[in-house]
Amino acid sequence: MGLLSHRVERSELKPSDHIYTWRAAYSYSHHGIYVGGSKVVHFTTKKEAGTGGLDSAVAISSLLSAGSPECPTFPDCGFQLPDSGVILTCLDCFLRDGALHGFEYGVPPAVFLAKLRGGTCTTAASDPADAVVHRAMYLLQNGFGSYDVFENNCEDFALYCKTGLLLPPEKGIGRSGQAASAVGVPLAALFSTPFRLMSAGPLGMAAVTAGMYCAGRYITDIGVRKDVVKVEVENLSAHLGWRRAKAEEEWVKKKQQPAKVSTRLLPLKRKRDSDLHLQSVK
Repeated sequence: MGLLSHRVERSELKPSDHIYTWRAAYSYSHHGIYVGGSKVVHFTTKKEAGTGGLDSAVAISSLLSAGSPECPTFPDCGFQLPDSGVILTCLDCFLRDGALHGFEYGVPPAVFLAKLRGGTCTTAASDPADAVVHRAMYLLQNGFGSYDVFENNCEDFALYCKTGLLLPPEKGIGRSGQAASAVGVPLAALFSTPFRLMSAGPLGMAAVTAGMYCAGRYITDIGVRKDVVKVEVENLSAHLGWRRAKAEEEWVKKKQQPAKVSTRLLPLKRKRDSDLHLQSVK
């Protein structure tokens, strides 16, 4: 257990483990659920031609690479339904030569606050392994909505699979510790500004900022928040309004289509035209 993240070995993995790997020189991490058989279910942007449904960094690298995007080991690696961001890949393709880390659940508050980076642990407890794998495989077949860096990202997906907890749809930031950290750092610096006179120079300012940053991470953790709700995976789309949004989208498309003008005459109009014709003949 490190202050930055929790490194694990492949031999330690068990189905339902929440794993992640750092990307772009530790600038962000990509999360997924290990479902066994060297397979990982994770959440990315929706499937698009040429990208194979991979996250943005993978998509760019695949476009620049001259090699085949197909996995040479597992034929079903990269399985992803159209219009869905949930994808099944092998562990090697998920890691992309990166190190394997395990997301920690049920950590004490002191350990949570000691972590230097968000998105590595939570105070919330994990559900049983079979429930976690069931959620991941169900979402592979049904999707997890639209990918959003702050409101619905890969860490949000993995956290839901592990806990079944969701925030109300109207909340602006998801359950992701990475998102909370990204927002918390500038806010901590902003709100700590009035304390400059109380702090002993730059070191005091840094200490106040760090304290507010850690406090902000803690109060936004799903294990601490009181506004999270437990939602069964079968009711997930209805809870988040995905079906309603899709129905509204279809209604808008239908409304935008030009109305078809019927060439058939109404019965009364046909009768009137027939009477006028008879009168003209007479």
